[in-house]
Amino acid sequence: MNLPNRLTVARILLAPVFLILMMVSFPFHYLTAALVFGAAALTDLFDGKIARGRGLVTNLGKFLDPIADKMLTTAAFLAFLAVGKLDVFAVMLILSREFMVTSVRLMAAKGDVVIAASIWGKAKTVAQFTAILVMLAALEFSTWRDSVLAGVDLPELAFTLPILIAQILIWVSVALTLISGFQYVWAGRRYFAERGKDENQVWTF
Repeated sequence: MNLPNRLTVARILLAPVFLILMMVSFPFHYLTAALVFGAAALTDLFDGKIARGRGLVTNLGKFLDPIADKMLTTAAFLAFLAVGKLDVFAVMLILSREFMVTSVRLMAAKGDVVIAASIWGKAKTVAQFTAILVMLAALEFSTWRDSVLAGVDLPELAFTLPILIAQILIWVSVALTLISGFQYVWAGRRYFAERGKDENQVWTF
C-alpha cells in the first residue's frame, strides 16, 4: 500500500461522498460535488505519475485504478440520471461495457494475468471526466437563475445550452467507452487462447 495506491483508495472513498453531495439539496451542492469530483480526478492523475516516476507500479495499483475510475464515473452518471439530465440508454451502454470488461479482467486475474489500461481506455476516462465536470458546472449554473442571477434578464437558452453541450460530451464519452470496451475484449481473446501458458503476465491493450 504505497502512496499511489493510497491515492487510488482515496478516489474509491470519495465516490460515495460525491454521490451524497449530488443527491442532497443545499445551496451550491453541485459546486461542492464538483470540487470533490475534481479532487478525486486529480488523484487519478497523480497516482499514475508518482507510480511511474518513483518506480512504484504494482499489480495492485493496476487492478485498483480502473475500479476507482469506474466507481467515480458511475456515481456521476447515476446522479445525472436521477436528476433527469442523462438518457437511461447512455447509462446502460456504459455499465454494460464496464461489466463486460470487468468480467474479462477478473477471469484473467485467476490466471495471474493483470490487464493494464490501454490508450483507448485512458482516452475514455479523460472524456468521461471532462463531460462530467462540464455537466456539473452546467447544473450549478442552472441553479443560479433564482439566486445568484435573480433579477438578471438572461434568455432561457443561457441555462439550457450548457446542459445540452454537456450531454453531447457525455455521448462522445459513451462512443469512446464502447470502442475501448470492444478493443479490450477483442485483445483479451489472447488470454483465453493462451491461458495457462505463462504466469504473472501483464498485458497492455
